[in-house]
Amino acid sequence: MNTPTAVARLTQEITAGLRAAALEDFYQDLHRHPELAFQEHRTAAKLAARLRAAGYDVTEGVSGTGVVGVLINGDGPSVWLRGDMDALPVQEATGLEYASTVDGVMHACGHDLHVTWLAGAADALAAARARWSGTLVVVGQPAEESGGGAAAMVADGLHTRFPLPDVVLGQHVAPGLAGFYPHTPGLTMSASDDIDVVVHGVGGHGSRPESTTDPVVTAAYIVTRLQTVVSREVAAAHSVVLTVGQFHAGTKHNIIPAEARLALNLRTQDATVRDRVLRAVHRIVEGECRTAGCPTPPEVTVRPGYPNTVNDTVLDGEIAAVHRELFGPPTVLDFGPAMGSEDFSLLAPEGVPYDFWYVTSTPPAVWDAAPGADLAEKIGNVPGNHSPLFAPDLSVLLPGVRTLVSAALSRLG
Repeated sequence: MNTPTAVARLTQEITAGLRAAALEDFYQDLHRHPELAFQEHRTAAKLAARLRAAGYDVTEGVSGTGVVGVLINGDGPSVWLRGDMDALPVQEATGLEYASTVDGVMHACGHDLHVTWLAGAADALAAARARWSGTLVVVGQPAEESGGGAAAMVADGLHTRFPLPDVVLGQHVAPGLAGFYPHTPGLTMSASDDIDVVVHGVGGHGSRPESTTDPVVTAAYIVTRLQTVVSREVAAAHSVVLTVGQFHAGTKHNIIPAEARLALNLRTQDATVRDRVLRAVHRIVEGECRTAGCPTPPEVTVRPGYPNTVNDTVLDGEIAAVHRELFGPPTVLDFGPAMGSEDFSLLAPEGVPYDFWYVTSTPPAVWDAAPGADLAEKIGNVPGNHSPLFAPDLSVLLPGVRTLVSAALSRLG
């Protein structure tokens, strides 16, 4: 087994020649040209070109825009490194000189950083192939934000067309003073489900509501009642979030529509609790519609999105130890399970251990100016993932490459 000290030393040696300016150029180019889920053609081409130049056998078009690079370097374990590539439908408001040039689309979740880290790590490890043995598989994944990218790659033969992994590794940029590397053994991210609700009413003229069955009012009652599910039906010891993300109804001021649509998102960390909350959602929606006298029963469609992300505790402990050695013990901490969700775990075949950690990225000046008496309050008051103001500090570019390189070397021969 590679010791943390030896891995950290080797990582420092093989990344000593990395140039921050080159990483910045690559990152800023990606940030200027964000692409939505399954539309990452330019991003995928950029990553594929970097991998080919480094000596990888590259396959493009996996599940449409996915990229897989394979470097077989003698006997040894097979290590997969993953980075997701898609952006979000967010209008950027950072004011950066390298801000998005695509109207209404932004890398608001940092996947441009993920691709940069992945490309940098792939370059460094390929250049140092005389120092390790095994197989390195680099996965550029599309469509993490839409929830279908990892599953689509698996459906397109990811586990049959390429060397199977012994471990799968990934990381995510996060809010928090730049320079920390949070690790959580075991459960680290929550499961996510999307729920679509259609309330059927009877439309009519806004001046004669008595001749209608108003689905807007009914849906409003549903939204209000749903707020009691977590507060009154789930034990305080369980972490659950139930969000109404969309409410669509009507076309004009004086028309009562015939239907209203709600889009919900559920985050849970326990399967039993998930089932209980889903039953409550059905009960509330159906009950409010019956009470309102809706002519047709409502439609409730549950679309499972992400499973829980559960790090292998042994693997996470080993990589956390390497990162402590590399960056200093105070920089590695445990945030505990997050309510955010990821499809990263779907890339690992059943029984294969995986590890997923974070790299904090808030610029020091932004962090210092944010109000808050403790870490949680401060994090809540700085621009985080999905914010139009999300702007990671460029100082995290080199360390983010080194976290991936060191994690890979902890398992490669």
